[in-house]
Amino acid sequence: ELLGPAAFGAIDIPRAAMLLAQATGRLIRTATDRGVVAVLDPRLGKANYRWDIVRALPPMKRTRHRAEAEAFLRHITET
Repeated sequence: ELLGPAAFGAIDIPRAAMLLAQATGRLIRTATDRGVVAVLDPRLGKANYRWDIVRALPPMKRTRHRAEAEAFLRHITET
């Protein structure tokens, strides 16, 4: 309450970024691990804070296209 409207940017965004990065780390633990991190909330694609979230993630290919993610999943399950 002390931060008022600024609390979202000061508290909520960093926490969301940390939680998503931690979840990604649980999926991808080694250089040979493969997986897809899907963020299905459309706000992340357009929100002014999106890069704060994306920068918290480890380097990885990103897409907004479901077909690309599905093709990647097919590829990693076939090998």
